[in-house]
Amino acid sequence: MNYVWAFIVGGLICVIVQILMDNTKLLPGRIMVLLVCTGVILGALGWYEPFEKWAGAGATVPLLGFGNVLFRGMKEAIDQEGFIGLFKGGFTACSVGVSGAMIFGYIGSLIFKPKMK
Repeated sequence: MNYVWAFIVGGLICVIVQILMDNTKLLPGRIMVLLVCTGVILGALGWYEPFEKWAGAGATVPLLGFGNVLFRGMKEAIDQEGFIGLFKGGFTACSVGVSGAMIFGYIGSLIFKPKMK
């Protein structure tokens, strides 16, 4: 059942984003920033953690989850290290995901021939 909820929630997030792209003049980059900032705000309000427990990977994989990871990392680092945690926390918390994306993106670029449109 966890897979079903993850699929439904992740799909609903994608549907909302597609509606924003089709019905507004917002560029994709701005929509991505909006999603990350929404994840940060939901995390700061304490609403993201219950949502994440209920939805599982459907809530953690999209950009909303990335924003929440940044927020949690910064919050923990600020609590432990003070002001310098503001600069370290987000990078520490999301470093594995960002590194993985970069490494697999590079491997993909070696395997496939990119074409400009």
